[in-house]
Amino acid sequence: MLNYVWIGLIIIGILVAVGNDVKDEAGNTYRNGLTLEATLAVQRAPSAERSSWEGELIVPAETFNQFYGIAAATTEIRQPVSMTTAPSGASSLLLTVDGNTPERWKEMAKNATTKDKLTGNVKSIRFAEGGQTAAVQIVFEPIRFVKVKAVTQAALDYASTAVNIALGLIGIMALWLGVMKVAEEAGMIRVVTRLLTPVTKRLFPEIPADHPALGAMIMNIAANMLGLSNAATPMGLKAMEELNKLNPKLGTATNAMCTFLVINTAGLVLIPATAIAVRAAAGSSNPGIIIGTSIFGAGCATVAGLIAVKLLQRLPRYRKDDPGLPLPEKGEVSHG
Repeated sequence: MLNYVWIGLIIIGILVAVGNDVKDEAGNTYRNGLTLEATLAVQRAPSAERSSWEGELIVPAETFNQFYGIAAATTEIRQPVSMTTAPSGASSLLLTVDGNTPERWKEMAKNATTKDKLTGNVKSIRFAEGGQTAAVQIVFEPIRFVKVKAVTQAALDYASTAVNIALGLIGIMALWLGVMKVAEEAGMIRVVTRLLTPVTKRLFPEIPADHPALGAMIMNIAANMLGLSNAATPMGLKAMEELNKLNPKLGTATNAMCTFLVINTAGLVLIPATAIAVRAAAGSSNPGIIIGTSIFGAGCATVAGLIAVKLLQRLPRYRKDDPGLPLPEKGEVSHG
């Protein structure tokens, strides 16, 4: 089910991105093919030996806002640029993005041919007397599919982040999984099972004391308490498989299944090892600071869940008894 949710969210994200790109294209948000008039303050003028020069592109705030149809600029825009003249006489401009660059140009530069640099063709250039300034007409390179590119780039960036976090988890996960395996081989799980028999008997009264489901559930709960969710999953599936063997009506959750699911979902934890490892991998200065709040929050969730499941399983509305089986006698626990 979760896979369908994820694919649905991905499809929605792509459709929204495509819709925004279509809207941008229809309104020509980035003014593709249109000419922007500006002033160039020449810092290094061209000569017979040199076909490129540097300068500062100056665009009045009113001109910028009118050209893009927005009220973004409040002061005159001054951006460092370099220009190159080809043997054919055509000139091109390269604008480097910095902290003073308008947001519209920053967004365009992110999706330009050269990242963080905006290129354009100089349609005309007229030097003023003295050659220190020039009136230029510029057509920036076409910018399209901005939102689709952003979604694609975000997917790649987060995939890389996920790999980095996963690599940081290997050490701590290997340690705790090894501890769990040693405990299992040494018989500590059986000892813990016997010690917890009074508790499990009250929580799961319909399960025989020596049934394999109890051992699997205890291992699952122990792994969750240590914050090892990956280690807990296999034992949780094993516990459900064993509980289903005691189920007189396949396809309907028993009281024991519901109770175990509540404990598992509430996530009772003593050492949130996975969360600590994630925080450490992300560069947290104090990754273990969440231990106290994690214990308190998970404890409240577990108590509330157990109270709810024990109350609801007594209500006739939530009982799904097999018509082919005799109804439970007074004092017996039905399957619901």
